[in-house]
Amino acid sequence: MSYTAALEHLKALGPELAPGSASTAAAPRRKFDLAHMRTLAAALGQPQTRFASVLIAGTNGKGSTAATLASICNAAGYKTGLYTSPHLVRVNERIQISPRPIPDGAARLQPIADDDFARLFFQVQAAAQQLVAAGTLPHAPSYFETLTAMAFLYFAEQQVEIAILEVGMGGRLDATNIVEPLLSIITDIALDHMEYLGDTIGAITREKAGILRPGGTLITLPQHPEANQAIGEVAATLDLHAVSAADYIPTQLPSVTGAAAGLPARNHYTVQVAGEPLLVDSPLSGQHQQRNLALAIAAAVELRTPHAAPPQAPGEIRNQVSYKISNASIAAGIRATHWPGRLQLIPGSEPPVLVDVAHNPAGAWTLRAALAQLPEAQPRTLIFSCLRDKSLTEMARILLPLFDSSPDGSPSRPQDHIFFAPIRSPRAAPIEDLMATAQALSIPAQAAPDVATALAWARQSTPPGGIVIATGSVYLIGEIHEALQVMV
Repeated sequence: MSYTAALEHLKALGPELAPGSASTAAAPRRKFDLAHMRTLAAALGQPQTRFASVLIAGTNGKGSTAATLASICNAAGYKTGLYTSPHLVRVNERIQISPRPIPDGAARLQPIADDDFARLFFQVQAAAQQLVAAGTLPHAPSYFETLTAMAFLYFAEQQVEIAILEVGMGGRLDATNIVEPLLSIITDIALDHMEYLGDTIGAITREKAGILRPGGTLITLPQHPEANQAIGEVAATLDLHAVSAADYIPTQLPSVTGAAAGLPARNHYTVQVAGEPLLVDSPLSGQHQQRNLALAIAAAVELRTPHAAPPQAPGEIRNQVSYKISNASIAAGIRATHWPGRLQLIPGSEPPVLVDVAHNPAGAWTLRAALAQLPEAQPRTLIFSCLRDKSLTEMARILLPLFDSSPDGSPSRPQDHIFFAPIRSPRAAPIEDLMATAQALSIPAQAAPDVATALAWARQSTPPGGIVIATGSVYLIGEIHEALQVMV
C-alpha cells in the first residue's frame, strides 16, 4: 500500500483529541485507556521493550527539551530516536532517528521515510483490525495511538540505542506511557487541555506526573507552587530519585546581542557541568529556553551516571549501564539542535517573518516577553489563528494590544495590522470567533480567507523596516512554512 493511502487512512481516524472521522466530531469523547495501547503493543510483539527511552511530559517546553536531548545523544554517537507531536508540515516529522552512517557528531536526525511510514501504518492497522474483530479491542486505535505504535515499531526495528519520547497530552493515560523510561522529565506546567486534564494546575500536574515510576528518576525544575506541591506529593509515594536542573540555568542573565529585526539571538552562555565550564550555544531563542536547555543538560548528565535499575520484566531495557556522553557531546548536541517554529526568524523573507507556536496563554506570555525586545518604533503585523479548544479570549488579551492601530491604543501603533486566518484543522477556531475577540477589545483586525492570503496581505501591508509575526497554533506555523517554502 502506498504512502498516500496510509495518509488517507490515518486522516480518516479523525482529530487527535476526538474519536471517529472528522464527520463524526460531535460523537462522545473517547475515554483513553492504557490497557488498549498495551493490547495493541502486545499484538505487535511489544516493540516498546526493545529500546531504552526517556519520557518527557509538561505543558510548554517538552518538545524543545526532547529535541535538544535527542541531539545530545546523537552527538555522543548513539543511534537515537525522537518522537514528538504535533508536526509542522509533514507527519513524518514526528518520528525521527539518527542517520547512519553519521558523518560527524552533529548530523541532524532524519524523519522516517515515506515507504517505512506506509509499511508500518498498515502493519499497525492490520493488527488493530484483527483485535477489534476478535473483540479484544473495543474500537480502532486513535490517530495518536496509531502513530505511537508506529514509532515504537520503527525504533525497535532500527535498533535505536535510546529514544526520546514527548508525551502527547497529559501523561498518565498518554499512549507513550506504556514504556518503562530510564528517566522521566517534567517541564513547565500551565493551564491547557483543561477539558481532559482538569481545571487547576494541581490536577493537571498530577496527570502529567503519571509518567513517574517507583524507584525511577525524575528531572524537573521549580515552577508554579501548585505544580511543585503536586509533583512532590506524587514523588514521595514512589521512592524515586529526584534531580533538579536548576544548577544548569545561568545565574546571571547572559548578555545576548539581538539578532536581525531586534529579536533575541541564540542562547549563548556558560554553565558548570561536573566542575567544568560548558558553553551553551543554542539556536533556540528566548530566555524561556534556558529552562528547557537546563532540563536536557541534567538528563544527559543523569544518563551518563550509572544507577541501580528497578526490577524489570524479561526483555525490558533499563539504565543498567551508563551512556558515554561527554561535556563536549552535550555542547555539540545543543549547538546542532533543530527545532523549527519556536521564535524562528524565517531567513530570506522581506519583510522579516517571525513564527512561534505560542498555542496557549503561557506561550503567549513568553512570546510577548520576546516581542518586548523589538524597537518600539518598528511597525509590526500579526497573523493569528488557533484551535477552538484553546483559551482564545485570554490569548487575545495578551497579544492583540501589542498590535493595536486604533487611535485609542495605548500606545497607538498606526502602522500595525492584525490578520486572522482559518487553519486546516477540524479543531480550528471559526474566523467569526477570532474577529469577535478583536471587536470585544476594540482593536482593528481583518479576516483573510486562508493562511496564504493572510501572509500575502501582511507582507503588502507592513511598511519598510517592519516585521510580520505569525503565532497561535502549530498548524498555522506549518502553513506559513509551506507558503514560504521553508524546509522543515
